[in-house]
Formats: sequence, C-alpha cells, structure tokens
Amino acid sequence: MPAARVLVVEDDALIRESVVAALTGAGFVVDSSADSRGVPARAADFRPDLALLDVMLPGPADGFALARALRRDRDLPVIFLTARDAGADRLAGFEAGADDYVVKPFIVEELVARVRAVLRRLGRVPAVLDLGDLRIDEQAGEVLRGGAALDLTATEYRLLLYLARERGRILSKTQLLTQVWGYEDYDPNLVEVHVSALRRKLEEHGPRILHTVRGFGYVLRPAEPAAAA
Repeated sequence: MPAARVLVVEDDALIRESVVAALTGAGFVVDSSADSRGVPARAADFRPDLALLDVMLPGPADGFALARALRRDRDLPVIFLTARDAGADRLAGFEAGADDYVVKPFIVEELVARVRAVLRRLGRVPAVLDLGDLRIDEQAGEVLRGGAALDLTATEYRLLLYLARERGRILSKTQLLTQVWGYEDYDPNLVEVHVSALRRKLEEHGPRILHTVRGFGYVLRPAEPAAAA
C-alpha cells in the first residue's frame, strides 16, 4: 500500500514546519500551504487522503469554508487545528465535517497519532507493519520476529508499536511516557524497565534493533538484510 498523503494548511510557520516534519518522519507524503489561496486546485493535483486545516486562515476562506470546498467533490477526512476551544467552535467544526478537532497548543506526536487513527478507520494505513524480520499485526495483536511469535505484555506491545510507527526516530523517555502510558510526570525508570524487557524478547530471535541513544532516548532501527556472498 502506498504511503498516505496529508495536506497541511496552517499559517503559523513554526507549527506548519513542525507538523510537516513529524508527518514526513512518520512515513506520510505531505504537501503544505500557509493560506487557503489556491488550495482546492492544489489538492486536486495532490489528491490527499486527509487534510489538516487551521480554522483561522488568511486568504479567501477560513478553515471551515475550505473544508467544505475540499469535500465538495470527494469525501475527504478533515482534522481542524485551532486555538478556539469553546463548545460553539467545536460544534461548528463538526458541522463542517470534521473527523477530529485538535486545540492548540498540542503535542505533535499526539497529532500524528490522531492522523493515523482517522486514516486507519478508513483503511488507508496498513494494519500490518513489516520492519525487516519484525512483523506487527495490529488487527490480531500479534508480533513475529524471524517468524517466531513473541509473548509480549500489553505494555510491551504498546511500547513496541509506538517505536515501530516512529522507526528511525529517537524518542525520549518523556515522549514514551506520554504516548505509551499517557502521562509525563512519572518515574523514568518505568521506561527503562519495559525497554529492557522488550529488548530481551526481541533479541531472542535476532540481532539488536532497539537501541539506546545515551542522553537522548531510544530508537527502533530494523536490522539490515545480510549481504549476499
């Protein structure tokens, strides 16, 4: 399945660049714009699978109007980004066809997870992740390494799944606590204990792929296939 395509329309340059970088790093194909001008025509060429739209946009249309324009000819899923958290604003977003509504400031990793969740419901992200000799079947909740099934705890599975989705990216203990356990202020030794246990199980069936980057965090890098003799 080809990589899902995400259109980002956000006038704040820092937010836009951070979101584009995170989505690209997570394996999505991304196009972006700083305002609503010309976006429908641009989207017709890009053919996004999902649009991330700021509500308060410069240009001829705000995010709600832009969403309606983008959805005129196809059922495009939309996630709105906004600083407005009032109930009436949320209602307006969902009436405009929002699949999700994210209030600023937000954690970029959480936004990427929400993008995945919407696309997964639509069948646009694979339920099976293949990383070298590691296979994660999300639908079955099964993990195979070199063809052998791994007996993981629920927490180890969630940890591996997050690392696999962010493969090649160094993740701090705080990021792992936030995304896997759901909170930030907790003993970081919790992460170390579960990473060590997960690493042992992975290495029972192959070389090291879960690495510690001292002072920064952890990264999952699939093993390179052996070169032919």
